Amino acid sequence: MNYNLNRTPDENEKKLPFLKSLKKLVAIISGERRNLIIAFAAIAINAALSLAGAYIIGYTVDNYVQTKDYHGILLFSGILLTMYVVAFFVNYAQMIMMGGIGQRMLYSLRNSVFHKLQELPLDFFNQNKSGDLISRINNDTQKVNEFFSQSLMRFIGGIITMTGAGILLLVINLPLGLAALSPALLLLVFTKIISPWIRRKNEASLKSLGDLSAEIQESLANFKVVVAFNRRDYFRKRFTAANEENYKHSVYAGIANNVLNPVYTFAANLGQLIVLALGIYLIIQGNFSIGLLISFIAYVMNFYNPLRQLAILWANFQQALAAWDRISYLLSLENNLEVTKESEIQKNASLVNFNDVSFSYPNGKEVLHKVSFDLERGKTYAFIGPTGGGKTTTASLIARLYDATKGTILLDGKDIKSYDPAERTAKIGVILQDPILFSGTVRENILYGNETMAALSNEELQQSLEEAGLGSLLQRFDSGLETTIQMTGDGISLGQKQLIAFMRAILRKPELLILDEATANIDTVTEHQLETIINNLPASTSKVIIAHRLNTIENADEIFFVNSGEITAAGSLDKALDLLMRGAMES
Repeated sequence: MNYNLNRTPDENEKKLPFLKSLKKLVAIISGERRNLIIAFAAIAINAALSLAGAYIIGYTVDNYVQTKDYHGILLFSGILLTMYVVAFFVNYAQMIMMGGIGQRMLYSLRNSVFHKLQELPLDFFNQNKSGDLISRINNDTQKVNEFFSQSLMRFIGGIITMTGAGILLLVINLPLGLAALSPALLLLVFTKIISPWIRRKNEASLKSLGDLSAEIQESLANFKVVVAFNRRDYFRKRFTAANEENYKHSVYAGIANNVLNPVYTFAANLGQLIVLALGIYLIIQGNFSIGLLISFIAYVMNFYNPLRQLAILWANFQQALAAWDRISYLLSLENNLEVTKESEIQKNASLVNFNDVSFSYPNGKEVLHKVSFDLERGKTYAFIGPTGGGKTTTASLIARLYDATKGTILLDGKDIKSYDPAERTAKIGVILQDPILFSGTVRENILYGNETMAALSNEELQQSLEEAGLGSLLQRFDSGLETTIQMTGDGISLGQKQLIAFMRAILRKPELLILDEATANIDTVTEHQLETIINNLPASTSKVIIAHRLNTIENADEIFFVNSGEITAAGSLDKALDLLMRGAMES
């Protein structure tokens, strides 16, 4: 399903139907089918040996213990020992196998979630906290893995053992078997009623854990600001509130997850008491043997002991389902910035055409209203206007970070929606005011997303930088291309980050270069150097400049004034400044 940008994250997050959700999980572990079959077979063998052991004990008591036949006792004791040894190795092998299946499933599941996040539109990340998404990748997938690797086999083994024990109870003595199983009917009704409540409590606990993770992530990401303004108390209060909320929901989830266990234990004790009382009565009446009663009690234990374990496992199952709901929701999303069928190409069209384009952010006012303009090849355009007027939004629409609410945008005479993302990003380069860097080296950051130059040696890359007029910029870095970049770019100046962003964008040789306040954080000398580099770009390269500095827009071929949902051709620089002053006064 598509992510609806006009709804809040909570409104978007609707549970998928259980079977549809389960199919997604089965698809992820489809490669483990053979191993799962072997593991299930091992569980069935283990359960069969356990049930057979109970019958052999009763048979031995009736036929050999009461008659003091030591040879028979030793023979069947040996048989039991062999069965228990086989069960031990089968159980051990099954646990190792499921552990491997669980880890491989965890690996595949995290890959699937992370790759899905790469496909989603920018606005999804604007509306969802990164800490909560991290929690889904790390914590929620681990909850699903724990159930698969640790609980699922016990869950299935318990059901097999219970089913076999229940059948044998009814076969051995139908009235006594029905009496022994009667408390289980009450448990079935109780479990059915209370399970939705347990699941809701686990969902709330996982969500609050995601909120706590988001709060921690935000606090750490903004720690410089916290220290600069000496507002540790503010973030401490926010963390305390999130932590208390998580604590409250965790306590409720803990209570919910353990509420079944005492009830199941009581039912098991009640079932054994019923069997013991009625069994002794039947023995006195001569309708039952001691050995058969021992086997019967063993089968009652084989029925209710797994049932008590299932009480715990059922809570784990509900927790895993709650986690899987959060994961499967992400996996079900589709990018609403779909690539449409290739449209008819308009001949002799401008590089970019806006035709009656309107745009609104989710639950916000209209930013652009029926805007139309053209950007010609090889020209430089400046977009000016008051803060919040829509300049960056316009640039984002040109780069197709968002889709227009109404109207059409053409790139090179073709609907921008019909371009493959790789083809579109090859045509359009974007340099932001706050450049995004990744941990690694200057070389890795420069070549980020540039597959055509990825195989170049440092010497060849250096030559390419020189040819593009970018070689002198490397002198600003102590180790040149091999200068280490820490996470978020800490360790280098904001100006150096901007230089890397320039080199990264210009090396791609885009047809259209968008500079969104790109020179706001660099000194005048470097700014002049970058202007020279930009001016030396191929004559066919169009440039869109969003800036407040006059010197960055005075040489533009055309200036657009952006404000109140409209984009107006300003004409001269003086008229643009007049519009800017009036717009500032109105705002």
